[in-house]
Amino acid sequence: VQLVESGGGLAQSGGSLRLSCAASGINLDQYVIGWFRQYRGVEREGVSCVNSADDDPIYSDSARGRFTISRDSAKNTVYLQMNNLRPEDTAEYFCAAEPSFITSARYMCSNPPNGGMSYWGTGTPVTVSS
Repeated sequence: VQLVESGGGLAQSGGSLRLSCAASGINLDQYVIGWFRQYRGVEREGVSCVNSADDDPIYSDSARGRFTISRDSAKNTVYLQMNNLRPEDTAEYFCAAEPSFITSARYMCSNPPNGGMSYWGTGTPVTVSS
């Protein structure tokens, strides 16, 4: 099983980036997917999470209204569209997946998964300049 993030990079304040999380070895349609970020060793923060049914996605207060999580089942990929970026969005961004029968988007975003059936990507860096 592998989750591979891409799409990070350098953006100016107010700009946009779209992160991708491509999965192999699992069908993401059967998983709750979350985007998390971590800045210089600070505790990992849930940014956005979505249930396997794609209903009622969860966003952090910081992300709500600026970021959008979406899924392309045909590509087995989940995206995070980030608009109106701010310098405080600078962080390493990770995606995670956990089976939908053991978690929910709301729970995952507050409790980064660490169980034996959870998977994490290796991260993609986002730097937003002012």
